[in-house]
Amino acid sequence: MSEQNFSDWLREQCAGDWDAVVGHPFATAIIDGTADMRHYLEQDFQFVDSFTALLGAAVAAADSFAARVPYGQFLGQVATTEEKTYFHRALEALGGSTTAATAPVTGEFRALMDEVRVSQDYPRIVAVLCVAEWCYLGWASRATAPLTASPIHREWIELHEGPEFCAWVAFLRGELDRLDEQRRDGVLETFRRAVALERRFFDMAAG
Repeated sequence: MSEQNFSDWLREQCAGDWDAVVGHPFATAIIDGTADMRHYLEQDFQFVDSFTALLGAAVAAADSFAARVPYGQFLGQVATTEEKTYFHRALEALGGSTTAATAPVTGEFRALMDEVRVSQDYPRIVAVLCVAEWCYLGWASRATAPLTASPIHREWIELHEGPEFCAWVAFLRGELDRLDEQRRDGVLETFRRAVALERRFFDMAAG
């Protein structure tokens, strides 16, 4: 493991669930423009508040100004720009709701985000953020040009790939890679829980 990046090692420990997320049939349907997005987006929208709070915790818990800045920048993007407005526009077009009932797996994932936020344990905070973003980059990167003509599917793909999002994921992976080895077991447990929840979330979306 000493010659391998920690983030790559973490992913390998969860390879079954990780590959199931990145190659999930529902993710493929998003790429193809055929996925029924209403229920999926209703549930995904419910992460916005917990995810935003988790980014704030990362700003507070990070060990350097250089690390705090990317979290602050991404926090502003999530809170005020395209991703938040996307949910409202897409759900209105699909006849969905921003106040839909919470699915069990959605509640469990939010609880994990809240747990690590309250802990103020920076490595565990990074682990959950990294899983949430890196998994999405994984499946969205499978899309090839030309992207689907469906605007709802296409914009969701575009939000989770491209140079800026790739740089954000690379930053999160880099933060994991510089962790002290004494913290690795605890980070693996959190990382593994988050990946398993991502898989269950996509299973839920597929119905």
